[in-house]
Parts: sequence; C-alpha cells; structure tokens
Amino acid sequence: QVQLVESGGGLVQAGGSLRLSCAASGRIFNINTMGWYRQAPGKQRELVADMTSGGRTNYADSVKNRFTISRDNAKNTVYLQMNSLKPEDTAVYYCNSNTWAGSNYWGQGTQVTVSS
Repeated sequence: QVQLVESGGGLVQAGGSLRLSCAASGRIFNINTMGWYRQAPGKQRELVADMTSGGRTNYADSVKNRFTISRDNAKNTVYLQMNSLKPEDTAVYYCNSNTWAGSNYWGQGTQVTVSS
C-alpha cells in the first residue's frame, strides 16, 4: 500500500502562484510514476502533470509553460508549482501514484480556487 498526503491548496487571485506538495509513505519503493490530476465541478478528472521515476514529465496542454512538476525522491515527495493561475484552474487537485506492479493510489485531494 502507498499513502499520499497533499498540502498547499488555497485561494489565490488570477495571475498568482501556488505550490502543491504530496508526500508518499508506505511501500514507496514500488512507485514508478507520481503526478497530479484535477477535477472541477461537473467535469471529469483530468491529468495535469506526471513524472516517472526516471524523470520523464508529461503535461496537459492547458498548463504547459505555467505549471512545473518536480520530485524529491529522497523525501518521497512530488511538487506542483503553479504560476500564472487562471480561474479555469479552479478544481480539487489529487496526487496520484502508480507502482511498477500497476497499482494506482490517490490522495484525498486539495482545493485550489482562483478568483478573477
């Protein structure tokens, strides 16, 4: 089992920045990919960004050049630096991890609200 705990959400004005953190615990040696998804009211959960254990990153087109994912393997933590935030970035952000065995884990979610 892998446990994921997110932090760093909140309320920010458009154009502002936030940094989300997600700390993993448990069977962390099994983790391959870690990333962030988001779900806005009435919409499906969507990938924001993820990073493999080898450092390969993947971003949604809507956040490219604004958001940056990073990973500190020594701290078993993944970060999402969000700059130039827009009201349409408002959502619950979920941390996600996938293990080499194909198991998928989710954090509890953290609310990000961007006011116009």
